[in-house]
Amino acid sequence: MTDGPRQDGTPKRPPSAPVRDVVLNANTAFYNAFEAGDLDLMAAVWLPEPDPVCIHPGNAAIYGYAEMMRAWAMIFANTPYIQFFLTDVQVRVDEDVAYVTCTENVLSSGEGAPEDGFAGGKALATNVFRRTSGGWRLWIHHASPVLSSGGQQEEAE
Repeated sequence: MTDGPRQDGTPKRPPSAPVRDVVLNANTAFYNAFEAGDLDLMAAVWLPEPDPVCIHPGNAAIYGYAEMMRAWAMIFANTPYIQFFLTDVQVRVDEDVAYVTCTENVLSSGEGAPEDGFAGGKALATNVFRRTSGGWRLWIHHASPVLSSGGQQEEAE
């Protein structure tokens, strides 16, 4: 989104490092709220309007702020422990919209984990943020499960 000319033909400048850092901090706040299981922190991360969208791995899209907050409450109530290790983090900023892509390396306990143990998983995520008067707020979260550890080499075979 930062490459190429604007619609009026003038060249786009890459975002300054501080703006990128602010967006990355907003992204970190999302994962911190998730790990803490704190609904108030999670609510503060999201943009209530226009309708936000959240897609968790293997699930249907959740549309709208109220529905999404109910879903987060259910997730937090049923997830005793979750930790994210983010890799492959990339950020792009264009005016008042930014996105972060990353690999979520997840460690969790609860449903699906071995008894008295932890389960691991991996998802590819896109987090879209909008700049508001109160800072960068999460507008869209979409995470898709990674079903294999192979890369392009495996796909070619």
